[in-house]
Amino acid sequence: MSATEVPGIPTDTAQPVILVVDDQPINIQLVYQLLGKHYKVLMATSGKQAIKVCQDSLPDLVLMDVMMPEQDGLETCRQMKALEHIADIPVIFVTGVQQQEEDACWQAGAVDFIQKPFNANTLMHRVNVHLTLKKQSDLLRSLAFIDGLTGVYNRRFFDQALQQRLASCKRHACSLALLIIDIDHFKLFNDRYGHLAGDDALRQVAQTLSACCQRPDDLFARYGGEEFVAILPNTNADGAQKVAQAMLEKVRALAITQPDSASGVVTVSIGIALATAASGYDIDITERADKQLYATKQNGRNRYRIELQPEY
Repeated sequence: MSATEVPGIPTDTAQPVILVVDDQPINIQLVYQLLGKHYKVLMATSGKQAIKVCQDSLPDLVLMDVMMPEQDGLETCRQMKALEHIADIPVIFVTGVQQQEEDACWQAGAVDFIQKPFNANTLMHRVNVHLTLKKQSDLLRSLAFIDGLTGVYNRRFFDQALQQRLASCKRHACSLALLIIDIDHFKLFNDRYGHLAGDDALRQVAQTLSACCQRPDDLFARYGGEEFVAILPNTNADGAQKVAQAMLEKVRALAITQPDSASGVVTVSIGIALATAASGYDIDITERADKQLYATKQNGRNRYRIELQPEY
């Protein structure tokens, strides 16, 4: 996944998506008539359905009624805020609640509320304001997680994501592969061609490696300097080695001249470690992958080595 695909952060060209939650379809239709020309409008007629739509579609804003059968809007909003993946989606209550119930709306986690019957201009302006605020917040959040030089995720995001991915794999008893990738002889490359050429090579290699991590849950990041990391959830040893092999071949195919390399072009070395139900899901998987990377460098570079597996 590239840095332009930060989870929950829409691209600049994406049409904002608004989820309208109301148990009365006629109310949803009214909002759609007002907003449908400017935004993509989704609908849900219950709290449980709203949470599922949020998890599946990640709308930019939710307009939600308070009074609904089975699960009201307040409880639905509280449940949304308890789910990390959708907690940042702003919720505006569109409701006929009385003045004394305003506090309940704020306490549930809403960013605003609009009284029914609402004024069309008021609805449009409130929606525009909160979409603008969310876009700004998303941009700041994305910048905090992106490496400015290469455009991929940074070390900070990797550290958080690794813990989350390990916890998820542990819950589902599936394996996770971690790859640490290092550009071979990169200091010599910088010394020979200068830092501008080095920066350009870093960008090319980073984008090439990132393209090898194609599944939605795969994560690629810059670890530091000329080192990168890839998290591959639900991946066994065979799958990890296929990705590593593709990385080796695609970086060599860039044909970036490197006289200090045995192959004459820029290459990478890769260390792989696995977290499984048998080995456990400890954070030391990073150290284990780093040990495999060190062994790879000691044995010739431009190859990969996987924990407890024969060297490639």
